[in-house]
Amino acid sequence: CPWPTLTGLISIYKQCSHTNNLTHSYGTNADATAVIKAIFGNKKFDTPKPLSLIEWIIALHGNTDGIVLDSFAGSGTTAHAVLNSNMYDDADRKFILVELSDYAESITAERVKRVIDGYRTDKDEVPGTGGSFSFYELGAPLLLAGDLNPEVPLERVREYVWFTETGQPFSNPPSAHPYFLGRHEDASLFFVYEPDRATVLDRDYLASIPPECAASSYVIYADTCLLSDEELRSLNITFKKIPRDITRL
Repeated sequence: CPWPTLTGLISIYKQCSHTNNLTHSYGTNADATAVIKAIFGNKKFDTPKPLSLIEWIIALHGNTDGIVLDSFAGSGTTAHAVLNSNMYDDADRKFILVELSDYAESITAERVKRVIDGYRTDKDEVPGTGGSFSFYELGAPLLLAGDLNPEVPLERVREYVWFTETGQPFSNPPSAHPYFLGRHEDASLFFVYEPDRATVLDRDYLASIPPECAASSYVIYADTCLLSDEELRSLNITFKKIPRDITRL
């Protein structure tokens, strides 16, 4: 039986709440709003989820070192519930929140920060749960209609190419060659890219590769390749075409 999604469990909860008063022991919308008011001093978010409901859902799963994913993070109730749950049973659950609305930093992340550090209500001080989190914003998309987005910095593209090929974080290699990304498992990787002109993999380019970049095989990205398939095979070269619209150059 597959583990239901957080959204699915909440949907079940809402259906049950119309017929079974027992579900109210896991929190109501009024309870959720009261938590928001306590943290921020006002009703900063219209539709928060009940904190005790998410804590109950988390408790249904026995993995105390798991990762809880909420793709529609809203006010950050899921992170709040994970932090509380960790504090209750000295566990090490992680959370990943995703929120595309413009309140992601001012409400979602701010709530998590206040829960971790502690906050003051009208009546008393609420101690922090402890813990930590990182906040990231999406940059410009790497690809637009299948082509490289010219707004994305070249260094980010190089990092992406390296990671997709190796599964490892990118670190700048020694400047042995301007297009050299590095060596992975005795394969040298090159990203032959110029923003304002098309690049070519040919014999002249191969002759420009210095001995310190030599390897038993090569993965080379460029706009076009003038080497035959037989030549590529004999030199252990895998050619990959850079995805961009050449007609715009």
